[in-house]
Amino acid sequence: MIDSEAVRIGIIGAGSWGTALAWHLSNKGHFVTMWSSLADEIDTLTEHREHIKKLPGVKLPENVSFTSVISEAINDMKLVIVAVPSPYIRSTAKEMKEYVTDGQIVVNVAKGIEESTLMTLSAIIQEEIPQAKVAVLTGPTHAEEVGKGMPTVIVAGCREHEVAKQIQDIFMSESLRVYSNTDVLGMETGAALKNVIALASGVADGIGCGDNLKAALITRGIHEMVRLGVAMGCNAETFYGLTGLGDLIVTCASMHSRNRRAGILIGQGKSVQEAMDEVSMVVEGVYAAKAALSLGKKYGVELPIVEEMNRVLFEGKSPSQGLADLMGRSKKPETDIPV
Repeated sequence: MIDSEAVRIGIIGAGSWGTALAWHLSNKGHFVTMWSSLADEIDTLTEHREHIKKLPGVKLPENVSFTSVISEAINDMKLVIVAVPSPYIRSTAKEMKEYVTDGQIVVNVAKGIEESTLMTLSAIIQEEIPQAKVAVLTGPTHAEEVGKGMPTVIVAGCREHEVAKQIQDIFMSESLRVYSNTDVLGMETGAALKNVIALASGVADGIGCGDNLKAALITRGIHEMVRLGVAMGCNAETFYGLTGLGDLIVTCASMHSRNRRAGILIGQGKSVQEAMDEVSMVVEGVYAAKAALSLGKKYGVELPIVEEMNRVLFEGKSPSQGLADLMGRSKKPETDIPV
């Protein structure tokens, strides 16, 4: 394990990802306090030191404590991790604001874009908590593997590179390699859009398509992400890295992926709500789909996969017809290079 000074860390949100990060950080010797607004969740964690429902088998060490009082997970913490689902980011940030001190580091680990404002999650946190130094931590990271100490690579992002380096020091270990990046907008845009592509990949699996189409969806999906990201002012290289292509591959291919699992159920004929209920966790791609479509329109970028997924998710279009229309689009060159 890579040495670093032990610090106090708060985790806002006690779902699978928050629990996996608590396990990782506490095993590095840090002192972790986890907060949840759900009393039964805190009771279960306190009694069993394990999230039996969302991350079974991952036992949390004694240097992890639990609370339903949000200030206790913020006061005197070296950094505070926000690990709540994207629909709750703004309301949670509002609740946190009065306890965050000037310059305190707040790290967002959720993935999504707010539909009503088209803001990334870190931008929402910065708007609600202007005194904080806001960063992100994202990449191809399933909680089920991080919570078992399986080798994983992730990226710490902040416009202030020194803050990203601090996060590297705190998180990096023999099992978790951490890179840094200052293109926070690119990191978060990729993290949100890949969930929509993963839904499409799952739908294709549910219909009964094979590996050929999955490869095409991943490849054309990253093309959509890059074109939109560049139009938004992001660095194209970010999308070909861990937070773009890397996260897209794992989310499209793994059964740990709630987006892929939901897509499979939709492809098999279940409604969006039925699929979300069966997965029993927030399916971020459903929430990101409309925002991604709106971003495409705002920046004048064509996003065929995103467009078809919106029609399937929200307009009652059948998955098979969506696939047929995607395959039947007019002929085009593969790249934007003139022929």
